[in-house]
Amino acid sequence: MEKMSCVGILILLGFLSFAHADLKLGFYDQTCPKAEKIVLDYVKKHIPNAPSLAAPLLRMHFHDCFVRGCDASVLINSTATKPSEKAAFPNLSLRGFGFIDAVKSLIEKECPGVVSCADIIALTARDSVVEIGGPFWNVPTGRRDGTVSNTSEANNQIPSPFFNFTTLRASFASKGLDVKDLVLLSGGHTIGITHCPQFTNRIYNFTGKGDVDPSLDKEYAAVLRKKTCKTPTDNTTIVEMDPGSFRTFDLSYYKLLLKRRGIFESDAALTKDSQSKAIVTELVNGPLWKFFEEFALSMEKMGRIDVKTGTVGEIRKHCAVVNS
Repeated sequence: MEKMSCVGILILLGFLSFAHADLKLGFYDQTCPKAEKIVLDYVKKHIPNAPSLAAPLLRMHFHDCFVRGCDASVLINSTATKPSEKAAFPNLSLRGFGFIDAVKSLIEKECPGVVSCADIIALTARDSVVEIGGPFWNVPTGRRDGTVSNTSEANNQIPSPFFNFTTLRASFASKGLDVKDLVLLSGGHTIGITHCPQFTNRIYNFTGKGDVDPSLDKEYAAVLRKKTCKTPTDNTTIVEMDPGSFRTFDLSYYKLLLKRRGIFESDAALTKDSQSKAIVTELVNGPLWKFFEEFALSMEKMGRIDVKTGTVGEIRKHCAVVNS
């Protein structure tokens, strides 16, 4: 009986290993050898003219992986009866869907029905970040596309800018990511923008008494109130997440955290836990290449969350619509 149990465990481990083995570098080398070059060429042609798109494409990859795994469910359009992830609050500000559709169209002309939208998101996010001077990371491919996209799941599973450290850690842990991954992936906030309602509770009415979040630098809070977000509900003003450096992938974001100038509660939360603060401090005191190297490892890890491979899922013909 004991022997049978051991054999059963070995067989199970073999199946698990096989599932992960389906995701590999150069997955399309035989079936669509030009696929990754098509993505890269499109990024190199268009991102230099729209460098601000790199941040939302990176964010799209993150939001996709946190709901049902990295399966391009974030791209599916809502129907009259089924609101999709696109309709979820965290995704209303996502941009770049047309960019992904354009890449998909080019790849479909080259190799119809071969390359998944999920892989296109992952490759585009990486290549766009590299194009603006950010880190390179490996993107093993072989993901397949999901067929389910649900608004409520996205609302419940995508980490919120209002999360405290405990909630953040639990959210990332539920996806197999640890505290180091949390700190490193938050470093994506070194590029990109946000809007006032995502943080104005911190500068106008943090505890319901018209007060400022005590974890936010007072001078910075005053500037945000007087010059940036003059009303709590201003949803048009663009706010840099990494002021003065929001187009550059660097360590400035972490330096601002230690000055109590992280824009979101979830940013400030990274300095309220001894383990995460130690990681932030180590990054600030280290070379930029070290951040790039470690960010790359966490991105590759994130890109493997609950991937669909083999015969699970499908290869969508059009990224916004499940195959009929």
